[in-house]
Amino acid sequence: MTFRACAIIPTYKHVAALEGIVASLRDIGLQVFVVDDGNEACAARAIAEICARYEGVELERRDVNGGKGAAVLTGLEIASRQGFTHALQVDADGQHDISRVGELLALACANPDALISGRPTFDGSVPRARLFARWITHVWVSINTLSFRIIDSMCGFRVYPVDRTLSVTSGAAIARRMGFDVEVVVRLRWNGVRVVSLPVHVIYPTGNHSNFALWDNVEISRMHARLFFGMLWRAPRLLVARERGEDDASRHWATLGERGSAAGLWLLATVYRLFGRHVCLAIMLPVVLFFFLTGREQRSASMDYLTRMWGAGVFTRKPGWWRSFRHFMSFGAAALDKFAAWTGNIPIEDIDGAYQGEFEAVRNNGKGAFILTAHLGNPEVIRAIASLKRRTRVNVLVHTAHAMRFNALINRYSATSTVRMIQVTDVGPDTAIVLQTAIANGEWVVIVGDRIPINGSARITWAKFFDDLAPFPQGPHILAGILKCPVYLLFCVRQGRRHRVFFEFFAECIDLPRKNREQAIQVSVERYAERLEAYARLAPLQ
Repeated sequence: MTFRACAIIPTYKHVAALEGIVASLRDIGLQVFVVDDGNEACAARAIAEICARYEGVELERRDVNGGKGAAVLTGLEIASRQGFTHALQVDADGQHDISRVGELLALACANPDALISGRPTFDGSVPRARLFARWITHVWVSINTLSFRIIDSMCGFRVYPVDRTLSVTSGAAIARRMGFDVEVVVRLRWNGVRVVSLPVHVIYPTGNHSNFALWDNVEISRMHARLFFGMLWRAPRLLVARERGEDDASRHWATLGERGSAAGLWLLATVYRLFGRHVCLAIMLPVVLFFFLTGREQRSASMDYLTRMWGAGVFTRKPGWWRSFRHFMSFGAAALDKFAAWTGNIPIEDIDGAYQGEFEAVRNNGKGAFILTAHLGNPEVIRAIASLKRRTRVNVLVHTAHAMRFNALINRYSATSTVRMIQVTDVGPDTAIVLQTAIANGEWVVIVGDRIPINGSARITWAKFFDDLAPFPQGPHILAGILKCPVYLLFCVRQGRRHRVFFEFFAECIDLPRKNREQAIQVSVERYAERLEAYARLAPLQ
């Protein structure tokens, strides 16, 4: 099912921050459902006026105040009727950092069956009594789920899988007021729904009205007691699920550990140097088969990707395990090609598109360039070959230390490489200065533009990609704007026994004016996504 997200804002006696929240959500294109939970006439009029000023905003009025949970469930029912698969819940009091919405939605898109929840990081505005109360609740949630996976159960900044949530809540006498945020998380976990957390900044605005009353403490205490007895008869099943690892939250790509060993890489490298690519591929086949059969998470990701490609018309037949295995083998073959490129074992005669056209012109003009590439094919071929004739210095930005073993292998066999790997999570002023100096010296700066980094502060932009919306990092485009130099796209795919280089002009400079900065980033990301899709269609298994 295609990912479709909307936003739900339950509001009771909160008007001051509402318009800013609505405007921010509409700026990123979300359909917004505001649920007036029985506000008095004056507040109800103000809420209605705010909603009327924006297209794509619908107001649902509840005549009687039923509590936050009741308002959220009303919004979820509306979202389900209108065909939305996921709903972002945002409180109306201005506590949540709306700039993180894109990251929550990206996690929801990558984990469509999971509940995506904010994990608050507080500043000095948080009352100490609130922190203590939250700690008590977290202890009870751990007891009632028999798991420590739920780091925070009280944050009202989250993305629900709509139909799955309604199916769980419809058959339960779930809390309708302040206990809702906690109880719905516990019941979703009981029903096998994973909880994925994202650190988010939460504040307590000055003068903010709290709807939390003394009675809510009584309701929450009764809720914990009720959930405890509900946990007891579910305990055997919950313990079995924990043993099987079914309560593991889906992890970001950069949190996954490397599988295999350094010794295995050294062995393959030696075989490659002695006997060549074909013998090495033959030896790799049972190794790849092992990882294919035992890598449930990776195999699932492969099948999801291939199914999306089939839906976009790239494949004529629905993919199965054989095509997924070929996908794994393609990944292994690419690793060999990377090693060959770095160590100078790919002759220039086997590469089409190198040292000609735009690529050669840029190499010869002596000026620095910013190059956007992707995790498609083997861009390392060009990173290495760029230094073979006139030794162009190439600076490659990477987001993770996962490649440490591979880099150690390369350094052993290619000590004279002019490629400099710069590991970054955030590009701070010091890194920017280094890169500006490199550009001024006529060097190239290379970065991938298709992968969201591990750090929680990464900003993303959604763009159309293979008939769906996909999240892309803003960082590469912002960095290109800072460096103020020509920008090019570079892709390299294997076609039979040869490598094919595609190098094209992207922009003389990515200009990000302060007034229309987000719109300029959106345009740049959309252009990149369009070109990446075109080349991915040429080599979908790469």
